[in-house]
Amino acid sequence: MPLRKLAHLTLLALGLLTALAGFFVAQLRFNYNFNDFYPAGDPDLDYYEQYAGRFGNDNDYVLLGLEAPAGQTVFEPRFLTKVDSLTRFIRARRHVTQVSSPTTASNPVVEGLGVFNVPYLHPQEPERRATDSALVYRTPGLVGNLISRDARAVTILFQTSPNLSKPPGDSLLAAVRTELARQGIPENEYHLAGKMVAQSVFVDRLQMELLVFMSLSVVLVTGLLWLTFRTWWGVVLPLVVVLGSILWGLGVMSAFGVSIDLMTALLPVMLFVVGMSDTIHIITRYVTELGYGASKKASLLIALKESGFGSGLSALTTSIGFFTLMTSTIRPIYNFGLFTGIAVLLTFVLSFTLLPAMLLLLGKPQLRVPRETGHSWDGVLGRLFRTVLARRHWVVAISAVVLGLSVASASTIRINSALLDDLSQNDPVKLDFKFFERQFAGVRPFELDLKPAPGRSVYDLNVLRQTEQIENYLQKDYGLNFVASPVTLIKSVRKALNGGLLAEYRLPDSEAELARLMRKVKLFRKKPEFRALALPDGSEGRLTGRMPDVGSVRAGQLNTGLRRFLRTSVDSTVVQTRLTGSANLIDKNNETLTRNMITGMSIDILMVTLIVLLLFRSVRMTVVVLIPNLVPILIVAGVMGAAGVSMKVSTSIIFTIAFGIAVDDTIHFISKLKLVLLQEPSLFKAVRKTYLMAGKAVIVTSLILVGGFSTLIFSSFDGTFYVGLLIGLTLLFGVVAELTLLPILILWFYRHKPKEIRQPVPALGG
Repeated sequence: MPLRKLAHLTLLALGLLTALAGFFVAQLRFNYNFNDFYPAGDPDLDYYEQYAGRFGNDNDYVLLGLEAPAGQTVFEPRFLTKVDSLTRFIRARRHVTQVSSPTTASNPVVEGLGVFNVPYLHPQEPERRATDSALVYRTPGLVGNLISRDARAVTILFQTSPNLSKPPGDSLLAAVRTELARQGIPENEYHLAGKMVAQSVFVDRLQMELLVFMSLSVVLVTGLLWLTFRTWWGVVLPLVVVLGSILWGLGVMSAFGVSIDLMTALLPVMLFVVGMSDTIHIITRYVTELGYGASKKASLLIALKESGFGSGLSALTTSIGFFTLMTSTIRPIYNFGLFTGIAVLLTFVLSFTLLPAMLLLLGKPQLRVPRETGHSWDGVLGRLFRTVLARRHWVVAISAVVLGLSVASASTIRINSALLDDLSQNDPVKLDFKFFERQFAGVRPFELDLKPAPGRSVYDLNVLRQTEQIENYLQKDYGLNFVASPVTLIKSVRKALNGGLLAEYRLPDSEAELARLMRKVKLFRKKPEFRALALPDGSEGRLTGRMPDVGSVRAGQLNTGLRRFLRTSVDSTVVQTRLTGSANLIDKNNETLTRNMITGMSIDILMVTLIVLLLFRSVRMTVVVLIPNLVPILIVAGVMGAAGVSMKVSTSIIFTIAFGIAVDDTIHFISKLKLVLLQEPSLFKAVRKTYLMAGKAVIVTSLILVGGFSTLIFSSFDGTFYVGLLIGLTLLFGVVAELTLLPILILWFYRHKPKEIRQPVPALGG
């Protein structure tokens, strides 16, 4: 079949597949599901899901903080009237199941057969303000929870429907913000926090940043391609190939029903940058052969033949780098690794089908600079090669010193994460969350499951006393600023039965008194707080609380102390406990981060080792290839340690991705060296020739990779920022190692045997 006809058929087939991919991409949706970041398959996750089914999720709430006008306290009648109006407005909204507010908080009093709820605050009776405020500050559970300690702010807490999705959540938040504006409350006097708030902001920013990053990457890469090839097709063809591979990759992801989340949002940018490598190697070799005077067909065949092997190996190693992320138990990271790895392989397919087809159908390009007498790049790379070899002892010595310092610095990296890790310190959302930590109980939820021994109830006196002991520890030693449990319920009922007096807010003194209380508990069992803290039959209870977001390292220390206390000070024959909750699950991610990273890196290194062994049948050459690619990884780890960047969900992916990408250029280099050694008896001359042949493509692809990843530093998400910065630095250090350490190591360690020389392959040019 004539080549032009084959090219037309190839374009037709690829066009149909691209149209199919476009159909699936049109169905893609953005998603930020907080629960996706829990460790999948973890027994604690199964336990929490069952626990949440009985008591509800611990993060289905929104906190609305309102600051009193300057110079006033929250007890001013006009301010309380606004709070009450907002409370009523929120309570009437769809998807709101319960509202707690200072103006609805009441002191229940039992008289006769009825329960009377006496409000703590009376906005319409200014003369009672002094007594109201005094009572509030004496009542447990109000100050630090609904009213700030300095009486300058209040919180309205509203529970929402379980796992409320983004559209109804956004509508609810928009309605609240509109009502706040209608009441004349400026934005700097109110604060919103909660999972639903973070969910809304994350998804909106994901959409915006995806557009910004892609635009920046296209502009940057277009400029670099133009500077490199100085022809319109040298810019357009790589862009067509890579944009096509992005469309295919997203299409495959959509076909599998996966949405774009915080991690998979990186796929288009990652692929746009990484996918350029094969096209640049092909076009660079194609242009080189044209410059040496070869025909268009011959130049293309040589470019495909020489680039095919190296590009195939590099696509394999890069995809493996992404596939190793599938060792993670965190679903977004798993999906990101899987579909980016698939997309990298699809890019290789398009580079060797779509690109050749387009080059065949285009006329022979008119090169801007005559190439018959050689290349300007040859002179630059030749001088660099001579300089590196002349200063080889300095290169090795400096590398060793930098490596030693990096290893020492890398040893200081800590594994630590917080609930809003991916938001920068000055982000408005994070500042709002910090407001609640500063003025109120905090935003980090705490959950402890209470299971009485067989035959007992959470309302047994011994169980209640043990639970109270746990509460005291959590408030004094653990750091909970707010706590509620079945103990809270019984104390509240006792107080209500004794005229609402604060002195009566305590556990009963005897079983007989408890029995009298339990006969009255049925008056309160329909109240939401009862259903949220104990099962109707008393067979299980919930101890819940809130605290500042102290980070996973500190939380781990606190949990170790708590477990020791529960083991030594709580009678397990009376009540058994188990730590659970969403915050506990997120902390557990850190336990697997190091293991997943080491596993991923080990798989990556093993695969590269096997590839080099198969290619060269030499252990020495394997070491030669690994060193220039591990050195940049260790240097960047040192940078992380020196900068105080913690290892967390987002930064844990950096090393496996960076290694998989960085090794690409090495694979291209050694695959070309393998070909050159078939016709060149001198190892020195073969290395020099390979250096000149591969050098331009190595430098150009590395510049594009570094430039493309550098666009991510403009992200408002810290995780994305560090992915861009640290992978960019790894690749930058990688190209330096490639052009300095690699040729030195090959000449020092590789034992080339001239007897293996075979018949010459077709001319490589130059």
